[in-house]
Amino acid sequence: MTVRAGETTRRRARTRANLLDAAFTVFAAKGFGRVSIEEVCEAAGYSRGAFYSNFATLDELFFALYRQRADLIAEQVTAALAADGPDPDVPAAVNRITEVLLLDRDWLLVKTDFLVHAARSPEVARTLLEHRAELRRAIAGELARVHRHTPLPAVLGDAEGAAHAVVAAYDGITARLLLDRDTERARDRLARMLTALLTEGGGALLTEGGGATR
Repeated sequence: MTVRAGETTRRRARTRANLLDAAFTVFAAKGFGRVSIEEVCEAAGYSRGAFYSNFATLDELFFALYRQRADLIAEQVTAALAADGPDPDVPAAVNRITEVLLLDRDWLLVKTDFLVHAARSPEVARTLLEHRAELRRAIAGELARVHRHTPLPAVLGDAEGAAHAVVAAYDGITARLLLDRDTERARDRLARMLTALLTEGGGALLTEGGGATR
């Protein structure tokens, strides 16, 4: 029986998705760097051949996971900012973003493990920096749209500078989340931090109620 090309493509996509899901689960449980390709294959129920038909290395698999998460974050930011139409209200948009933004502690554990791994490998580090730059560019595009009628705080410069600040705030807040495991508090801190960054005079929000400083 002849297998149609479309069916083969769908089967390959399912295999790839199942490998990504299994790898994420194993990475979160054991830590990136402590997991072998064989363990990923066993968790997914596939052979090594299935793995190598989709990924050359575990690093490549991680970057596929990273792209999934980065695309999700970009979609969440875009959807939250689009709700107000052409002239979004920044504090309201920030609140919507932080309500839905990915704050998955398992993903943060995997990402942090990989960051340490990348820090010891210049080639992997360059690739990770490129992926992070893509995410910042996506965020910068949305910030430029939001602020096309109202200027960004001067200290941030342009939309690219603001995107750097937003990603740095996210990284800092999520690092705390890894330790205290308090997702709701992390969302509150992040909302206050982003509002302060993106609005003139917003710095008072950082200390009002202590939400972003504790």
